[in-house]
Amino acid sequence: MTMEYSSKIKELSKLPPKVKISLPVFSRKAKNTEHFYTLFGSLTELTTKTEENGYKLKKPETPTKELLEEPELITTINIGDKKLRSVACLSEEEICTTGYEVSDMKCFNIQSSLIKTIKTKSGEGPNDIAVTGDGDLVYSDWKTKTLNKVKNGQIEEMIRLQGWVPENLCVTSSDELLVSLYSDDKTQPKVVRYSGSKEKQTIQFDEEGNPLYSGNGVIKYVTENRNLDICVADNKAGAVVVVNQAGKLRFRYTDHPSATKNEPFKPRGITTDSQRQILTADYHNQCIHILDQDGQFLRYIDNCDLKEPFGLCGDKKDKLFVAEWTGKLKKIKYLG
Repeated sequence: MTMEYSSKIKELSKLPPKVKISLPVFSRKAKNTEHFYTLFGSLTELTTKTEENGYKLKKPETPTKELLEEPELITTINIGDKKLRSVACLSEEEICTTGYEVSDMKCFNIQSSLIKTIKTKSGEGPNDIAVTGDGDLVYSDWKTKTLNKVKNGQIEEMIRLQGWVPENLCVTSSDELLVSLYSDDKTQPKVVRYSGSKEKQTIQFDEEGNPLYSGNGVIKYVTENRNLDICVADNKAGAVVVVNQAGKLRFRYTDHPSATKNEPFKPRGITTDSQRQILTADYHNQCIHILDQDGQFLRYIDNCDLKEPFGLCGDKKDKLFVAEWTGKLKKIKYLG
């Protein structure tokens, strides 16, 4: 051992005990290989964090579709019910909607023809609707505090809550439910993940113990992004709140400065697309905000004669459906 190498070892031994040194791991290659690495061995590859609190975090992907310079209005369906607030795609051929003061869910084909009407058991309008991986409609009922599934024309109760009221919901890529809830006294909000009828995860506070969402009974639409982030449009707070799959806060989007959008940002519906972009309805400014997966504003959809956009959903081909408070449903192409 040379004097110089020996002195280096002594210096390292004097470091505080809490200091950890991570060195590349040298691996000697087998003989007679034709690879370049035969001469030099190899270094272990640097890796990024892929797990948190037991959840695997998805890596970013490069977008494969571009935003159109001018979004196109494809179809307008006059639902007939005012105060539309939710829309869900049952399939590429069938869309369901529900409104604020109606006790049923209406399903239409893409030719605008009414296929069926489904009435709730309680006689009250659903707070929100979504579609399972099997193509069944699910809805939340504030009056009975239940989450229900419509299967083969029959309504099945999935979950009954106590002390909490279910508001908005979505079906995840793993066919679980994400539901925004508020307490009976409307002071506590949270998002809960259900696997079947079992409560699997509660998302309520940030790392400092502060509430993630505004404490009230005002709508909080929820959706899952392709990277498994959970996105909530918190209307009262005027923000899109995004946490990762483990429930850790990633960012809050609170609006984009604009000379033409002067009304307060109070997001309603929210959805995501294949490019991991987040779309949220800006009711008062008659537009849709498009954000990237990290909360950076990309553009507005503010043409297509939008009037009071409320509920949103996207189909498998990235066509956007917008349920307007006026009673119209619009299908929009915004990706090339």
